[in-house]
Amino acid sequence: MALKAIVANLPNFDHTNYKIPENATIFSPTSFPSVHTECLVEEENEGKKKKPYKFGKFVIMGHRGSGMNILQSSDPKMKTFMENSILSFNHAAQFNLDFIEFDVQVTRDDCPVIFHDIHILTQDEGVIIEKRVTDITLEEFLSYGPQKEPGKVGKPMLRKAKDGSIFEWKVENDAPLCTLQEAFENVDKSLGFNIELKLDDSKIYDEVELKRILQSVLKIVDNHADQGRAILFSSFQPDAVLLMRKLQDNHPVFFLTNGGCEIYADPRRNSLDEAIKLCLEAGLQGIVSQVRAIFRHPAMVARIKESKLSLISYGQLNNVPEAVYMQHLMGVEGVIVDYVQEIKEAVSDFSETSAEETDEENSFINGKDMEEKRERSSIKFSDRELSFLLKLIPELVQT
Repeated sequence: MALKAIVANLPNFDHTNYKIPENATIFSPTSFPSVHTECLVEEENEGKKKKPYKFGKFVIMGHRGSGMNILQSSDPKMKTFMENSILSFNHAAQFNLDFIEFDVQVTRDDCPVIFHDIHILTQDEGVIIEKRVTDITLEEFLSYGPQKEPGKVGKPMLRKAKDGSIFEWKVENDAPLCTLQEAFENVDKSLGFNIELKLDDSKIYDEVELKRILQSVLKIVDNHADQGRAILFSSFQPDAVLLMRKLQDNHPVFFLTNGGCEIYADPRRNSLDEAIKLCLEAGLQGIVSQVRAIFRHPAMVARIKESKLSLISYGQLNNVPEAVYMQHLMGVEGVIVDYVQEIKEAVSDFSETSAEETDEENSFINGKDMEEKRERSSIKFSDRELSFLLKLIPELVQT
C-alpha cells in the first residue's frame, strides 16, 4: 500500500496530533458490489422516464490509456507510454480494464482526432509554433510526432505546462498520433470507450458549431456500433453534454466537473449541486467528478445516488490505492487512473473474483457464513489505519 508514500509527500503534517474535523463524515466498510460482465442501460415503456445507467461493478478506467504524460515529473510512470495513442490503449487492455478514457477534438476538415491539449506545439529553427488542433487539417495533425511510414520524420512535438513552461514531448514508448476511427479499428474490443468531448474553455460555442463537432464524432461511433463495445460520452462543457443527449439516445452521457475545485464563469461548472441539477434537467446518466471534490463534500455521494445518477471520479489522488478504497466504501462507482496496473491489482484485493461472487450469490449458505466469507476476501485495514486515512484525507484534498 502507498500510505507511507502519501505521508512523505505532505510536508510538516503531524498525523499524531491531527484531529478529524467535527463535520467529517465517517464511513464503515461494506461488502463489494456484485460483479457482472457488462454495463446496463435499461429503458421503461416508451414515453416514460428512463431508468438510471448502472455499472455492473466498480469500474477502472485508464486515463488517456495507460496514463497521462507529465513531462516535468520525476515519476517515470508519467512518461512510459505516449498518452492517447493506440499503443497506450492496448497496453492498458492487458490489465483487464473496463474502460479507457480519452479526449476527442475535431479538426478543421471534420475528422475526430484523439488529443488532450487545445494547442499543438512544435519548433522550427528555434522558433516555437503553436496552433489550435481544431484549426488544422487531419493531414497536418498527423504530421506531428512519430510517423507510421518507415523513414518518414514528423515535426518534433513540444508541450506547454500549466505554468507556461515548455518541454520536449519525449516518453519511453513513443507512438504516432491517432484518430477516433483508428481507435475503433485497432484497440482491443474488450475495452469500453469513455469519449471525452474536448472543447476550449476560453471559447463560446454556438449550437451550429457544437452540432457540427458532435455529429462528426457520432458518425464514427455509429459506424462501429456493431462491435459491441461499451461507449459513454463525457464533457466539461455543459452545452456539449446537453446537445449530445439530444442528438443520440444509444449511449450514456456524463457531465464532467471539478466540483468547485476550480471556479469558472459558467456557474453550472462550479459545484456538485449544480452538476446534479444539470444532469436531472437534461436527462444525463451520470457525473464524473474531481476526486478532491468528493472528499471535500462526502455527503454529495448519497445525494447523487438518491438522484439515480452514476458517479465516477478522476484526479491524481486516484493513483493512491487507499483513496480508491475509500471511494468504494463511500459508494463511488468507478475511478479514472494513471497507474492502471497498480490500481487494478489493488482493486482486485477488495473482493473475491467474479466467479466466486457469482457462486456465492447462487449458493444457499446462511447470511452469517456469507458475511464471514466476504470479510475474509476483503482488503484488510486496521481500525488505526482507517482512522489515520480519514484524518489524512482533509489534508490531501487541499493539495
